[in-house]
Amino acid sequence: MSAIRTAEQQYRDVIQKSLEHFAGSLFKDEIFAAKTEFFENSGILDENAPNYELRMSQFFDWYFFTRDLKGFGQTPLESLFNTRELRFSPEEIVIIDKLRSHRHGLYELVKVKGTDVYLKDLLRNDKIVVKECPYFAGFNADEIFEARLMPFEDTWIFTKGFCFHPGDARKFIMSEVKRHRKDSDLNPDDLMLKLVKMRYRAERYRHVRVESIYNLDSKLT
Repeated sequence: MSAIRTAEQQYRDVIQKSLEHFAGSLFKDEIFAAKTEFFENSGILDENAPNYELRMSQFFDWYFFTRDLKGFGQTPLESLFNTRELRFSPEEIVIIDKLRSHRHGLYELVKVKGTDVYLKDLLRNDKIVVKECPYFAGFNADEIFEARLMPFEDTWIFTKGFCFHPGDARKFIMSEVKRHRKDSDLNPDDLMLKLVKMRYRAERYRHVRVESIYNLDSKLT
C-alpha cells in the first residue's frame, strides 16, 4: 500500500473515532437536528436508495468539518481536544492538525495524467493536483462538484462526501461563484449547503428542468 493510501486510511480512522463520540448517544438530539437541517427539502432518505451511502458521507463530512455544535460554538473537529471522553495518540494528534487544514470547495476537472487529477478550485480561483487519485475515472469535465480535501505531504486526499452537480446547473453555479469571489463577507459553506439541497431537489423532481431548481427564485420545496 502506498504512503498516500496508508495516510488516507489513518485520516478516516481518526474521523470515524471522533464521529463515534459526536454522533453517539450523548449527541442524539444534535444528530437529529443536524439531519433535519441538512436534508431539509430533500425528501425522505431511503436507506435502500443507490445514493444513500453517498448522501450520508456528505452529511457526516458537513457535520464533522462545518457545522457548529449547539452550545459548543465549534465544529466536532474543532472540539476534539476539549472533549474529556476522547483520547488521542501523538500520531492521531498530528493527523487532527492536518484535518484542520482541509480545504472545502467547488471544483472542476482540468485534466487527468496517469492517476493524478488536476483540478481548479472555483471559489479560490486556483489549481491543485491530487496524486494517486482513486476516483480519477469518475470525474466528468462538464460537472462541477463539491468536495473536501485533506492535506498530505505535497498532495491532497479526498474525503468520501462528494456532491456532483448536473451540467445544466453550471451557469447558475458559476454566477454564484463569481458573486462570492467579489464579496468576502459571503460564506462559501452556506453556498455549498444550498447547492447540495438543490442537487437533492433535482433528484426528487426529475420531471422539472434543472435550471428551474438551480436558481434563487425556485419555489420547489
